[in-house]
Amino acid sequence: MHINVGKTVQRIDAVEKAAGTVQYLADSSFPGILHAKLVTSTHAHAKIKSIDTTEAWKVPGVRAIVTGEVFPYHIGPILADRPPLAFEKVRYHGEPLAIIDADQEFQAKQAAFKVRVEYEPLPVVNSVQQAFQKDSPLVHENSGQYQKIISNVYPIQGTNIGSHIKIRKGDFITAWENCDVKITKHFSFNLSDHAAIETRSAKVEINPAGKVIVHSTTQSPYTIKKVLNQFFNVAVGNIIVHAPLVGGAFGGKGTVQLEPLAYLASKSVGGKLVKLDYEREEDMITAPCHIGFDATVKLGATNDGKLVAGHYTYLIDSGAYTDQAAGITRAAALDCTGPYHIPNVWCDSYCMYTNHPYGTSFRGYGHPELTFAVERTMDMLAKQLNMCPIQLRKMNAIKPGHTSPTQAVITANNIGDSEKCLERAKELIEWDKGRRIEMDSGKILSKGISLFWKTSTTATNAQSGAVITFEADGSVNLNCAAIELGQGTKTVLAQILAEKLGMEINQIHVTMEINTQYDPHQWRTVASSTTFLAGRAVMSAADDAIAQLKKTASIAMQCSIEDLEVGGGRVYLKAHPEYGVNIKDIALGYKYPNGHAVEGQVIGTGKHIQRRLTPMDKETGFGKPGPWWSVGAQAVEVEWDPKDYTYKLLKAVTVLDGGTIINPGTATQQMRGGMYLGLSFASSEGFIFNENGIVQNPQLRNYQMLRFGEQPTEYLVDFIETPSADGPYGARGIGEYGVIGMAGALANSLSAAAEVELNQLPLHPEYIWKAKKENAT
Repeated sequence: MHINVGKTVQRIDAVEKAAGTVQYLADSSFPGILHAKLVTSTHAHAKIKSIDTTEAWKVPGVRAIVTGEVFPYHIGPILADRPPLAFEKVRYHGEPLAIIDADQEFQAKQAAFKVRVEYEPLPVVNSVQQAFQKDSPLVHENSGQYQKIISNVYPIQGTNIGSHIKIRKGDFITAWENCDVKITKHFSFNLSDHAAIETRSAKVEINPAGKVIVHSTTQSPYTIKKVLNQFFNVAVGNIIVHAPLVGGAFGGKGTVQLEPLAYLASKSVGGKLVKLDYEREEDMITAPCHIGFDATVKLGATNDGKLVAGHYTYLIDSGAYTDQAAGITRAAALDCTGPYHIPNVWCDSYCMYTNHPYGTSFRGYGHPELTFAVERTMDMLAKQLNMCPIQLRKMNAIKPGHTSPTQAVITANNIGDSEKCLERAKELIEWDKGRRIEMDSGKILSKGISLFWKTSTTATNAQSGAVITFEADGSVNLNCAAIELGQGTKTVLAQILAEKLGMEINQIHVTMEINTQYDPHQWRTVASSTTFLAGRAVMSAADDAIAQLKKTASIAMQCSIEDLEVGGGRVYLKAHPEYGVNIKDIALGYKYPNGHAVEGQVIGTGKHIQRRLTPMDKETGFGKPGPWWSVGAQAVEVEWDPKDYTYKLLKAVTVLDGGTIINPGTATQQMRGGMYLGLSFASSEGFIFNENGIVQNPQLRNYQMLRFGEQPTEYLVDFIETPSADGPYGARGIGEYGVIGMAGALANSLSAAAEVELNQLPLHPEYIWKAKKENAT
């Protein structure tokens, strides 16, 4: 019987946040701090003829102006293809060209406006389809010469292909020829923004001892250390990264962009502390964004609906640089089929350069995008077969004994129960009452459903560490480098530790801020992997501490270590629990009556590293990319008005098999937040580019998100719990999953309502009207 795991516990940061006392990075300031502002490109693609800083230097308070010639090298997390400051040419509108350091922010901003840049415009690559053409202008002329940071990235010289990932499973060509029923469909949507409440921010100082001290709104403090070491030749031990609580991220703060710029700014003024904050418009178009996507899906099946063959072509709009889009290209390939058993699979996933702002991680890491395409195709195939779309999904759902697209064996241990998820979602959305109902008012009630999955695509050596120290009163401090960015990770880790030690959670004190000098290594806080990795590390640290407690107690009680158990704030005899010692009396060691002391403070250390993962084969995709798959089903009910093509969101449903749910309350809120995010980018979000590749909606007033009052009237969440043997107390990752199936479910619902196939995002009324009009002609 668990005392902490599986219980709804209030988040440990709730009081501070509710009181408004949390200090985010932009809230802090220091005497003598300098302020940096960026000069950004006004062209999407152009040669840089000259940069004239004469007038900018005349602005009072300006201390330094840094241009790309200061550091004419490329950096990047997967492929080193991006200069921190553009030199020779610019590749997207909003790209940083220069940094101004000044005493005051307004002075830096004024000086930035006075920098004059002379451009020679170049042809703009404005879509992935254009980028894919043989005669397309090249965004990167020398992509084949860029340094590979990770081995499985494959740029193709002389093209706009930043990477090409292949999946070849079975004999697709023969299987396709023999299919009874075939369907081919095309899908697309443009890049969009993460739109976290807190914009990105960084402070950097190089102190007289040569230590580079970074404060950043980041999901990846140890990646910052890696980048500054790898590309700027700073010794790893001389880099100290601080990360406070982060005001939302959704993947957008997992990459490294601001920190190298702030480092160059600090270096230009002798190491003084420099602060670089993005304004909202910079955060939307200068900072990395959410990828665009173009997909062609072909499915072949038997007459009774059994899937036999699947062919998937994914064009990822990575924008001007590959950044994390190269990893997303891989992630989209390895789970390309969705959670379906297809014996013959052919997938080509391309990371495409365009002259758009560059793409990075977004919650789901390629899976909301591929799921939209796959789930729309499944609905259209069901229609073609005259089958119930839920029945088609259940018939083909992947199960133990099957293999994934990368030919990893699916077992009862590494997959959830998608059929149970579908059945429960069907109940919650009340599918049997009718999928499409014409009301007396003329409006139409309609329902759509989607099935989804995702594995945690981490590095094969991704790891986490934890340190726990005991206080004199028997309470425990927990230190680890997992970032709290609103998802409740630190609360869940406290629950896991309290459960392992048999303590009340109010006896666990968690350090919320991160300092890489004393926090053990954490890969990154991404990929729904933190509860899994850090949770296992915390359990390991607890085991270490328990061993120390038992040893000290055995000395105090003059008994064997094997006879002892820990729990309830005590160490006691298993056979006679009434005999024991309080943890507070041995937490700092044990003192004999004569004054002699032994053992000392209990300090538990633990670590966990991914196991048995392999890279993907370049030609076939063969490999084991992740430790498990979480699966789920989502559904959406809408009320659509055929008079003006508008619709109202009535219900959004998520049923997820995330293994053991550590904290049902925060897990439910995770799903609700994910549903909102997914519905927002599905219904209204997306950058609008003009013919010159310039973003036309770079502010929150004209970037259309789902507004308050437009969200579903009801959010319904439930969990199926099929424990994972490898996870802490059977838990799998759940952080990203609320968003993954929403676009597919909404598009399926609206397609049924409007009786037209809607295969583009966002699903705004004008698009539905156009689709109906085109369908009628």
